[in-house]
Amino acid sequence: MRILIAEDDSILADGLSRSLRQGGYAVDAVNDGLSADSALTAQEFDLLILDLGLPQLTGLEVLRRLRARNSRLPVLILTAADGIDQRVKGLDLGADDYMAKPFALSELEARVRALTRRGAGGGATVIRHGKLVFDQTGRVATVGDQPLDLSAREVSLLEILLTRSGRMVSKTQVVDHLCEWGEEVSTNAIEVYVHRLRRKLEPSGVKIMTVRGLGYCLEREPGASA
Repeated sequence: MRILIAEDDSILADGLSRSLRQGGYAVDAVNDGLSADSALTAQEFDLLILDLGLPQLTGLEVLRRLRARNSRLPVLILTAADGIDQRVKGLDLGADDYMAKPFALSELEARVRALTRRGAGGGATVIRHGKLVFDQTGRVATVGDQPLDLSAREVSLLEILLTRSGRMVSKTQVVDHLCEWGEEVSTNAIEVYVHRLRRKLEPSGVKIMTVRGLGYCLEREPGASA
């Protein structure tokens, strides 16, 4: 999952970025509204964390332009504690949630998990695919109650495949959702991640199928129990 943070307070933005990266998210950050609008126009994200008090272009204007492009990207707005009017305007413009500063990181992380689940097409916190069970809240995959030893990147890759179950996921889509700006990840590296995850999923009876020229999708073995 890939998140864009639009926040002009560099200390807060750095703290949010570090915390979310530890949770396995790819995170990009900008510090003004024009940069946020440009990034949202050029790149796909799974969530926008938007400070309303941005320079050059206000957060409300960034949000208005985003919704004018018919984007359904989940948006979590950040406001000053006394910014009730701005919160109302933000929600009216199509924001999905808000938090008043200062806030607890643990609460923000919980709201991020809820919003990214919603953006992926459902509110379920647990995804089942054959014998494989993936808890989106704890970001843990298990097979027969035994946790799989997955790296943060493998967890994110598995989440992409599970939330798009039944659909082909291209290498470009994998890169877009796993990698941050300036991070050089080749298609060969993506193949390595897929290979490692495929081996770890073998006990579950869940297979990652490769369709040459198209990408990847999950396929469950006929004998695997639901």
